Order: sequence, then structure tokens, then C-alpha cells
Amino acid sequence: MAKIISYLRLKNMTMLQSFVALNCVYLVAVLTAIVFEFDWADRIRRRFADHPSGNDWVITAQIIAMLLTIGIGLVLIASLFYKLKLKKPLEILMSASEKISSNDLGFHVSYDSKDEMSELCRAFEKMRSQLESNFKALWRSVEERNQLNAIFAHDLRTPLSIMKGYSEFITTYLPQKRISEEKLLDTIKTMETHILRMERYVESMNSIQKLDDMPINKQEIEFDTLIALLDNSASRIADQSGKTSDSCRSADSTLLFVDMDLVMQVFENMVANGARYASNQVNVDYLVYNGIFSITVIDDGSGFSDVDLRKSVLPFYRGVEPEANEHQGLGLYICKVLCEKHQGGLQVANSSSGGGKVTASFICHVDK
Repeated sequence: MAKIISYLRLKNMTMLQSFVALNCVYLVAVLTAIVFEFDWADRIRRRFADHPSGNDWVITAQIIAMLLTIGIGLVLIASLFYKLKLKKPLEILMSASEKISSNDLGFHVSYDSKDEMSELCRAFEKMRSQLESNFKALWRSVEERNQLNAIFAHDLRTPLSIMKGYSEFITTYLPQKRISEEKLLDTIKTMETHILRMERYVESMNSIQKLDDMPINKQEIEFDTLIALLDNSASRIADQSGKTSDSCRSADSTLLFVDMDLVMQVFENMVANGARYASNQVNVDYLVYNGIFSITVIDDGSGFSDVDLRKSVLPFYRGVEPEANEHQGLGLYICKVLCEKHQGGLQVANSSSGGGKVTASFICHVDK
């Protein structure tokens, strides 16, 4: 039987093909057994032909033997079908289900066959992979949100401490009339400055919270049309900072499938950041290759410090330059979040010439 099963190559058959093949084997085996039973019954009948009690009981025994043969054959063939086609994949799927229910996604579902159970295992593996990807994305989102809250709380602590100190100062010395009107107004004005600072922080936090809910609306656009829009925006931003801009391009596709508004928002943040630190010029490189659209903005400034390279994409990081403190420090962080929503990423480095170099990438092929 094992040689017959091996010869049939059931692993390469679908469930229906395997069922038909096993039933053919079953019919051949049962019919062969029945033929032998007929021969056996005929010999028994001739042997007891002259027996006083007769040989009528042989027919009954033959019928019982045939029914037992058919029944045992059905049980054996069903057991064989289960063992060969169902047992292993069901065990794999049950084990995978138990692991998923225990929040363990660090495994793979694999079943080497060409039948429907193999397709089911592949579909289960695809589902597991997607669950793992979603779980990791959710975990990263939670970690980033916790990090963002920690940074926000840290940055708010300073103005709150200052305002608390001024409040104690006023409540202590004002009743004693030991504060001049000029000093009081100056203190109130300083407190107002810090109140405005906290308001800006709160608005910034609200804008960051909205990034997670921002939908991605991809549409088809010609490469040259998009580059013309980006170049025009880069020239305008650079002019406002008293700098110049230049660009170069390379593409293996004339059509892109991107969210144009999202790309524009990322691009303008990158160019504004580059123009802020550039000495004279901002260069932009556009590249479309293998379904990925990347934009690299390079300035001719002093570049990123080691600390900047580690922290530049963190929210509310404003660098060590005095002029940087005028900004909330959200530009590159927003770029990073938006790029990731577009299935891309953001990289910060220094160019070979020493200036800052920021590269944003976006998946630009048609989703299938």
C-alpha cells in the first residue's frame, strides 16, 4: 500500500485528485478482496455440499465478509486520507492558532505540498506576517507616542518652573509693596511670554496627534509635472531665506503614484530646514528607481553635528544653534512620520562636501 501511495504522489495532488486516487485504490483492493471471498465461499460451499446441515450458511457468511471488507476498507481509506492530506496541516494550523492566541507571532507557517491545505497554510502565514507587521507598527507607534509625551513633559517643565518661581515672587513681595510697578510689569510680560510658549507647544502636540489620522490619497501624476511643482516651491522658499536652489533628476518611470500633498509637505519642510542652515545654496536631487521616489536635499552649510545626527528627527529638538531655538523643532520629525505613512522613510546624514543631507523616500508604484 505504501508503495502505491508513493507511486500516486499524493503530495502533488489537490484534495479532490487525492480523494479520487485513493478511492480508485480502495475499489481495486475491495473488489480484489471480494473476488477472493467469492472463491473462498465457492470452495466452502463445495466442501459442505453433502453435509447433513447443508451449506446455506455460506451465503450469509459471504455477505457478512463482503460488508466487513467494504466497511474496513472505508475506515482504512478515510484514515489514510486524513493521515496523508489533513493531519499534518491541521496540526500546523492548530499550533499556529495557539501561538497567535498567546500573542506569539515569532514563527512561520510552512507546509510543503501543492493542495488546498498548502494554500490555506500560505494564507495563514500571510495573515500571521501581516499581524506581526501591524503589531510591530502599533508597538513603534506606542513607543513613539510615549517618547513624544516624555519630551513634551520635559519641555513644558522649564516654562512651568519659571512661571511658578515668578508666581511665588509676586505673591511674596507684592503684598509687602516691595515690587516696583516697572518690575511687576516686566515680570508679567515674562510670564506672558512663557504662556505663549506653552500654547505653541500645545498646538504643536495637536498637530502631531492629527498626523496619525491623516489619510493617504495617492494619485497618478507625471514625474516632470511633480518636479516642476517642487522646483518652484524650492525656489520660493530659498528666495525667502536669501539663498539659491538648484536641482537634478533621474527616473526609470515617467508616472508616479503618490500623495502629492503629502510629498509637497515633506519637501517644503526639508527645503526650509536646508535653507535655514545653508550658507548660499540648497541642492535637490530627485530619483525614481525600482518603485521608490526619493528626494535628497543638500545644503552648503556646516552640516549636522554628531548630536544632531542622533536627535534631529526627534520631536521638539531644536539643535544647539541660537537661531534654531526660534523654531519648535518639529520639521524633520513631521517629515519622518509622513514618509513612514507613505511606506517610505527619512534619512539624515552629512554630504561629502560637509553640508547637511536629508533624504526622504516614498513608495510610488501602483498598489496591488
